[in-house]
Amino acid sequence: MKNSYVSIGKILNFHGVKGEAKLGYSKNRESFLSEIKDVYIQIDGEYKPFEVSYIKFTPKCGIIKFKGIDTLNEIAEYKGCLVFVDETEAREHLEEDEFLIDELVGLNVYDGDTRVGSVVGVSNNGASDLLSVKTNSKNICLVPFVKAIVLSVDIKTKRIQINNIEGLLS
Repeated sequence: MKNSYVSIGKILNFHGVKGEAKLGYSKNRESFLSEIKDVYIQIDGEYKPFEVSYIKFTPKCGIIKFKGIDTLNEIAEYKGCLVFVDETEAREHLEEDEFLIDELVGLNVYDGDTRVGSVVGVSNNGASDLLSVKTNSKNICLVPFVKAIVLSVDIKTKRIQINNIEGLLS
């Protein structure tokens, strides 16, 4: 069986000369990232395994160090690469109302009993996650993923129930 991976961040640049890297990641994920020991860096379409020596956090990014990478030259080749964990490990760290992006993309969006569109992507504006919903009229609308608007998510039935407030899907 082929492994499935979930992106947890991106190597933005090197940090110092001892092989550390600046890691960009989603806000409020520090406790999850602190527990990760094994990651994969995607380079040239391949997932290369790495063991995390440590990760620390600054106000703007994470500083990550991998075992076996001890110089600026060794980490520099990974600048711009995505960092992944095994999907199983990512799922173990999800809170009750958290979902993986690939679970949400493709779900149908309903207002009451009426299908109003489907999710085509997920992004973040700094304040909250946003569902990109392609409406029945083929418009793309951003729907804040907050409890007041997204009432329920049912992965099994591929259904998201929303409170379609005025102007949301126009």
